Amino acid sequence: MLTDPLHSPVGSPLHTVVALQHNTGNQATGGIWRVSGPGGDAILKHLTPDGGGFEHWESSDDPRHWNFWQREYLAYKSGFAASYGRESGIGAPALLAAGERPDGSRELWLEAADGIHGRHWTVPMLADFARRLGVVQALHRDSPEQTWHSRRFLRQYAGRRDFLGVPWDQAAAAAHWPGGTRDGLRLIWERRTDLFTVAESLPQTICHLDVWPMNLVQHQGEPVLLDWSFTGRGAIGEDMANLIADTFFDGLQPVERLAETEARLTDAYLDGLAEAGYADRESTRKAIAATGAAKYCWLAPAMLTRLAAGRPIASADYDAAGDAAVLQRRRPIFDMLIRWARTALDL
Repeated sequence: MLTDPLHSPVGSPLHTVVALQHNTGNQATGGIWRVSGPGGDAILKHLTPDGGGFEHWESSDDPRHWNFWQREYLAYKSGFAASYGRESGIGAPALLAAGERPDGSRELWLEAADGIHGRHWTVPMLADFARRLGVVQALHRDSPEQTWHSRRFLRQYAGRRDFLGVPWDQAAAAAHWPGGTRDGLRLIWERRTDLFTVAESLPQTICHLDVWPMNLVQHQGEPVLLDWSFTGRGAIGEDMANLIADTFFDGLQPVERLAETEARLTDAYLDGLAEAGYADRESTRKAIAATGAAKYCWLAPAMLTRLAAGRPIASADYDAAGDAAVLQRRRPIFDMLIRWARTALDL
């Protein structure tokens, strides 16, 4: 916890401080806390260019980089986060205060938007959000890019890691993933550059680029979207692919709901696009397929490499399951991504 917050909108001294679950590996995030003081509750996020974390989550000073450390600060200070989803009722936490610290890092103080967290949303709630997002992203097709928006996010984010000599036949994985699944995952990995190219060739819009249940809250009956760290230009459908897959990868929802979620969220998103005047359903379905397969091209190679080294494969921040449970749960998600990859590559 920051021992000397300088811009508190809830007064001083702070009465309680509770660390919130987040990706602790991201070097751009110094921490996230829910705090209470004489003036009420707030969320404090510390943004820093040189926080602790993993090498493959390195922060950047480049405003176009996928992990530009000031992007969320600017998204709130500029009013972008608050206005992005206004036309369809998608909100963002209100900005309460923000400011620079002596070391150059930033404090971001946000409304504590309480409500039903995204990991507890039903499929109809997710579908309602998908329709609203479709409306928003149809309307943002011609919106100007901001200087701090990310560019070519998928190629940077998913293409930043490499794995030499991936053990595709690793025994523990082979016990849960049949040969066809492993062959399909190898195809995604080996054709990842082609998938990036397909995604970039399809109609574009302004995307959030980290839409998943951990970044969703139903607050006062309306969806609120959190964490604007990656936002920028992306394919129409890119956020929807992320939401469908990432609802299940870390066990946030039972994987038995995957098929229903894919079908209902895709249809709802297409309906929202059409409602706002964008009716190219074929290219949107292809974009969902291409971006979803591309976003997670690295995940199976990472899992297989970790298994071979005797290291756990669950997410350290979100998933406490054992290796066998993770392998079994992720198989149908990977099979969906393989199907998506074949669609995107016209195979």
